[in-house]
Formats: sequence, C-alpha cells, structure tokens
Amino acid sequence: MSENESASGWLEPLTPYKWRIPKEKHPGMRVDGVVYASAEMVKDICRDQALQQVVNVAQLPGIIGAALAMPDIHWGYGFPIGGVAAFDAETGIVSPGGVGYDINCGVRLVLSHLEDKDVRPRISELLHLLYRNVPAGVGSEGRIRLKNPELKKVLENGSAWALQQGYGWPGDLERTEDQGRMRGADSGAISSRALERGANQLGTLGSGNHFLEVQVVEEVYDAHIAAVFGLVVGQVAVMIHCGSRGLGYQVCDDFLLILRKAAQTYGIDIPDRQLACAPVQSTEGKEYLRAMAGAANYAWANRQCITHWVRESFEQVFRQPAERLGMHLLYDVAHNIAKGEHITWQGKPKEVCVHRKGATRAFPAGHPEVTAQYRPVGQPVLIPGSMGTASYVCAGGEQALTESFGSTAHGAGRVLSRQAAMRQARGRSIAEELSAQGIQVLARGRGTLAEESPEAYKSVDAVVEAVHQTGLSKKVARLRPLGVIKG
Repeated sequence: MSENESASGWLEPLTPYKWRIPKEKHPGMRVDGVVYASAEMVKDICRDQALQQVVNVAQLPGIIGAALAMPDIHWGYGFPIGGVAAFDAETGIVSPGGVGYDINCGVRLVLSHLEDKDVRPRISELLHLLYRNVPAGVGSEGRIRLKNPELKKVLENGSAWALQQGYGWPGDLERTEDQGRMRGADSGAISSRALERGANQLGTLGSGNHFLEVQVVEEVYDAHIAAVFGLVVGQVAVMIHCGSRGLGYQVCDDFLLILRKAAQTYGIDIPDRQLACAPVQSTEGKEYLRAMAGAANYAWANRQCITHWVRESFEQVFRQPAERLGMHLLYDVAHNIAKGEHITWQGKPKEVCVHRKGATRAFPAGHPEVTAQYRPVGQPVLIPGSMGTASYVCAGGEQALTESFGSTAHGAGRVLSRQAAMRQARGRSIAEELSAQGIQVLARGRGTLAEESPEAYKSVDAVVEAVHQTGLSKKVARLRPLGVIKG
C-alpha cells in the first residue's frame, strides 16, 4: 500500500463510523479487519501503513472476531497503535508487538475539591514544584532506589507494594484496573538487564508523549455518570500518563528475540517479522506473559508513586492535607497490555487473550470486573488529547462487549511522525504558543515540545465522538489543560 487511494479502497463502510476490510480481498486473513472512524478520519488513517498492519494481524493463528482498529490508529511496531485483537486461549498466540515496548503505558486521573479560580493564580508555583518532585525526561531517575529483592516485590505486587511503603491511600487500589496488580507475574522471567534498568526509575515520568497535566473540567455531557465519578464543571484534576519505563522496554526487546525463534519452532507463518509470537499455551508464550505481567505491575507502582508526590505537591502549595483537598483517584487504566479474559462468544463462555495496544479497556455498567462504586454506570475510561487541546473522561459502553472485546480508544493518536513534527515546529516556540492559550508548560528540552506539538496529533474530539457514536464508550466530561509537564 503506497498510495492513499489503494488503502481507502480496502475499506467498505458499515456505518458512518465503522468500516470493514473484507478478509476475501486479502489472502491469508483469517478474519475481517474492522476500523472505527469517521470518513474524514479515514483520510489520515490511510497515510501510513496502519491498515496493512490490521491485515497482517488478521492472519495470526487463533484470532477470533476481527482485527480491530480504534479511531486513533496509526503505524506501530507489528500491531498498529490503536489495535485490538483477541486470540483463543487454547489455540491462539501472544505477541509482544500486540502490547508494545512501553508495557502498561496507561493513564490515571486524580481529582480535587479545588476549582479553576483557586489554582490558576498559583499554577506557576504548583507546576514548578511538581516539576521538581516528579522526575521527567529520558533516563530520568527517581528518589526510590531498589535492590533486586525489593524490586522483585514491586514486579509481583504492583500498586500494593507502593501502598505498603506509604505511597498512597487504600481506596487507590479499588479505583485501579486489576487493583494495580496483574496476577501471574514472575520476576524470574525478567532478565537481569531489565531489572537493572528498573532499579532507579520507579516514580518517574519518562519522556516522549508521557505527561503530568493539571486540568480543569470544562464540560459535562452526562450529569448522572459525572456525579457518580465525582466530576463537576470548574473542578481541577491531575492526569498522569506514563508506563513501565526502561524495564518494560527491555522486557519487550528480550522477548521479541525469544518469540521470533518460537514462531519458527512452532511453524507459525507470520506476514511481518515484527509480529513475533508464540502459542499462548507454549513455554515461551507463558514466560512472556509472566514477564509482561511483572512489567505491568511496575507501571502501576510507578503511577502510584507519582500520585503520592502529586498529592504532596498540592499540600505544599495549598497548605492543606491532600484528604481535605479531596485528592481521590478517579481511576487508572492500562492501554498497552495483553490479558486473559472471560467472554461470551457465539453464545458460549470462552477464554481469550486480548491484546490492547494503544487501546483502553471499557467494560460497561453491570460488568462484574468494574469496581462496585462504578458498576451501576460502567468503568471510567480516560482518553487524553495533546497538551494544547483537551482530554476526556468516558464510561464503558454496551457495544464494547459485543464488538470490541470490551475496548475503546486510548488517546488522540499521532498524525505526524516525530521527525515531521520537529520540521513543522522549526523556528517556533511551542511553549509561548501554549502560554498564549493560557496553558503553562515545563519540559526537559525544546525538542520534546516540538515532537509533541498539538498539530502532531489527531483531533481528540473526533476520536472520542467516533467511539461515542459507535457505543464503545460514552462521553462523560471534557477537561482542558492549565499546566503541563513533559519529559
């Protein structure tokens, strides 16, 4: 696929926000591809190789339903970013390319009782304190230094380890996907190099598209769900977006080599070497899942520690305890992960391994895995935009279970490569442009701001509208940034 016309010609419209890539048109596809997007968004989607990656994923053994693409889809390693695929737990495969290098990159939102009028006059002071307290940037190291025995406890216990060390409140676990601990983690499956990289990075933001953002609730779309979530117009909140840092990257890198060989061993014909994989039930597949779970737990502990320092920073600036400031966690969701899940498939219960790469779990109201507080309205879904636009809180939709294995979009999705964004930002001051919009930003380097400039991303409004219209998730509230910290 080298031209937009050939890519768009693959798509058959099913609804104004849903498109099909018929398996009959591409030899080797075991299932159709399905893309959720508006007609206007399809034009951007066809600019890179993302649709070819959807076709490739549809050729993997054991895939069921369809190879799915959320509206924030763009080219990634092996799987597209914004890709979802479920594989039969007995006959299917697991692929590191379907999770990504930043295992359990995810988002959490911390609420407060503070309002825009309380925070805006002190945003510069608050932002600089957060910048000091939460290390950011390439290779950044935190306050926590872990020897291997303690690091292994982090890998196996996740957020619970952080709480045991005093980094958080008991209610935080209830409002975290999987309560911040993915079962089955085995630190013994993780290489010494990965452990070395993770020893000093817990409680750090990292670089690239990771951020810490002070936001204000600008609009509420569903008053009932917003009330259950504790959201009101004018309220200030903090969004944290980061993952498993160098440890997760190394786990992915290690297992790409192992599973590339495993694919050959088990006679799996993969259309792209980046789709290295192994049967879910194989020794190699199980070992990857154990290591991946450990990296996922590291990421949850990482965001939990950052939450602690966010609360401390607010306490220092506003001179009140975080409890009195109402700094409760709304929710924490992963968006780079592979998980064993129970589904109903063709009227029967089925075990699957769901890969969500740049996609968010979105279980609807009544689902038993949604924490009791939110079960009447559905799981909170956090969809961040670019640093100059907005972010959304949504709720899991009914159609997600029947169509997308309980999944929805994860963010705005890139529309420009980092190199293209750098070229477009040449000679500009992104920080000054954002300041003119009332958004203060602090970053380790100008290059990060150029790479992450707002025009490098799709419209988050359009992405959220697409998943709202298809019923994968429901719009609840829109938040705009007041201050942003980037690596």
